[in-house]
Amino acid sequence: MLYLELLIQGIVQGSIYALIALGLTLVYGLLRILHVAHAALFTLGGYIGVIVTNQSGSLVFAMFVAAILVGLVGMAIYKLAYEPLLNQPPFIALIASIALFIASEELFRIGFGPYGISYASQPLTGHLELFAGFRLKYAEILVIGMSIIILSILAYLSVNTRIGVAWRASVTDPSMARAFGVNIQNVRYMNFFIGSALAAIAGVLVALLNNFVEPTMGSVASYKALAIIVLGGLGNIRGTLLASMLLGVIEAFGTIYIGHLIDRDALAFGFLIIVLMIRPQGLLGVK
Repeated sequence: MLYLELLIQGIVQGSIYALIALGLTLVYGLLRILHVAHAALFTLGGYIGVIVTNQSGSLVFAMFVAAILVGLVGMAIYKLAYEPLLNQPPFIALIASIALFIASEELFRIGFGPYGISYASQPLTGHLELFAGFRLKYAEILVIGMSIIILSILAYLSVNTRIGVAWRASVTDPSMARAFGVNIQNVRYMNFFIGSALAAIAGVLVALLNNFVEPTMGSVASYKALAIIVLGGLGNIRGTLLASMLLGVIEAFGTIYIGHLIDRDALAFGFLIIVLMIRPQGLLGVK
């Protein structure tokens, strides 16, 4: 029973990691930019989710509003911060992204207060009785269910729609895609919107699980997401999903069995180092 509970906890955490890291993978795959400021969008989504839920009483509406607003913010970040730097070396955009992330934490602290906020009445606090006393929280069911639905929709869009074909063509050969009439600029905007919306949804879900959002919530998410996309193979979506789930499960089991020796968050980088010693290109990366 303990193993099953740990496995479920790992899947829940891995689902959150997948939603966050997938946006980073989309941006890196298209622009070869490590979008560290993505973690700030995750935090912003959490704040919007809590505030809108408290005002409207609807978590679903709050998630929708957070996804739309944060998606638009992501597009603005591309337009104002990244687009002018596309012809510069990649580390220039990385520095700009880190600066944005640090500034965002201070803006959250100024705008929402330094101590964080919580739900006035936390949604989905109950649990579902399954078998032999095993219980699954409604919030955990929502996290897993939302992740499956969202990732399935993205998988369908990327394979069976013109938008997906345009995105994959832009990643593979931007010049050829442009020659065939693909509007690269629109693809980039769509990329940032989708990736940012995923981060927002992840922020709302984490706020739901913890009943708390605070200005530095994205700090841990930022380096965990970077570890995941490196672990999966930079720009590899399937690798990102696999690495997210593996990391979630390893953290869940590691907290029980070696938590007295190593911090839970340190497990991410320990696992990353071990894998990269064996496969420097990542789990599904190409040499």
